[in-house]
Amino acid sequence: MTMKKLAINGGSPCRDTNKSPWPKWPVWGKEEEVALIEVLNSGVWSYNGPKEMEFNKLFAEYTGVKHAICAVNGTVTLQIALEALGIGVGDEVIVPGLTWQATAATVIDVNATPILVDICEDTWCIDPKEIEKAITPRTKAIIPVHLYGAFADMDAIMTIAKKHNLYIIEDCAHKHGGEWKSKKAGSIGNVGSFSFQLSKHLTAGEGGSVTTNDTDLAEKLDALRNVGRRPEGDSLIGADKGIGDYGDDGNFIQSGNYRITEFQAAILVEGLKRLPEQNATRDANGAYLNTLLKEIEGITPLKRDDRETKKAYFNFAFRYDSSKFKNLPIEKFRSALEAELGIIVDACYEPLNNCSLYVPHTKPSRHKLNDAYWEAIDPKRFSLPVCERIFKEESVCVHHKVLMGTKADMDLVATAIKKIYTHAAELMD
Repeated sequence: MTMKKLAINGGSPCRDTNKSPWPKWPVWGKEEEVALIEVLNSGVWSYNGPKEMEFNKLFAEYTGVKHAICAVNGTVTLQIALEALGIGVGDEVIVPGLTWQATAATVIDVNATPILVDICEDTWCIDPKEIEKAITPRTKAIIPVHLYGAFADMDAIMTIAKKHNLYIIEDCAHKHGGEWKSKKAGSIGNVGSFSFQLSKHLTAGEGGSVTTNDTDLAEKLDALRNVGRRPEGDSLIGADKGIGDYGDDGNFIQSGNYRITEFQAAILVEGLKRLPEQNATRDANGAYLNTLLKEIEGITPLKRDDRETKKAYFNFAFRYDSSKFKNLPIEKFRSALEAELGIIVDACYEPLNNCSLYVPHTKPSRHKLNDAYWEAIDPKRFSLPVCERIFKEESVCVHHKVLMGTKADMDLVATAIKKIYTHAAELMD
């Protein structure tokens, strides 16, 4: 009987994570401990505290915008961006079909209609040509998502927006610190939306931020995350003197409480200090790993556009061609790679036209405004062939902590893929 080589079949793995674990995520140190104790002892645990104001200032400077405003998560930041721009009933918002469900769900939450369009196969980001096809007189905004390691084509998207007088909300949940032609993600469109959820490469467990250069818009965003209250004192970083002068008759906009805590802000202040170096490490390792993967038949790295002047990886993704691996189904390839490396290997997000988490028709009491709207928000009405092919047949994604290792770690990833390539027949029984 032939000895099996692949770890999934009982062979020795390429990496024994008991002896050689991958870098940890999240990253923290004594700095966070000191900062959290400082907040605890201060008794100021929320609501425009000094740590939140410090982080807003630092993140605005880092992102290259006038204003950065924290909120409870990246879903809420998308929602309040839409509300601040006045988008609602009767409006359409174009979103990519391959993204986390919140990108589209928040459009429904403001009673507008998400229009799902297909992606570019080499970046998995929204296809500008498909955007053009989807524009109607009702279109009010585009939400490009900078997905995994790639950047949406912001030159083409901004040209389209200018031509049709549309708002741009950048979904930057994967792109903290990434740059397009030396401009940071979140500084190019009207609003940038960021997530600080645990998996993200800047994290406080949960949290989010909106960024903008428009002071009037920032005022609305600040109010929307804070129960509709006018910005108070210096709470809005970079605001002109006298901002929020709406009289003394109480709140000026209906909203809810979407604030973060000082504990989260304290962690974010320290995490932001580490982010540039972490991004540089992930970028160098990602670039190196891609050079190795290019040499493996059937493996295609995601495109890095020359206009992307700084890379920011949320996870590491590449494309798989089963025909070069003896027609090994992608599910078996992912499982085999998991066994070799001792780390979770996933598909990309589910396309939104058939996503288990994007199901607006499960909430008729909230979303069935009328029969026409109910039909318009049915995700299944959209055709997304590229999204579906990438999800079902080609996508391979691993956590970005893999990219925080060494060049030898990157060699090991390539070695594991080559091993599966060589012994794919073992998995075809």
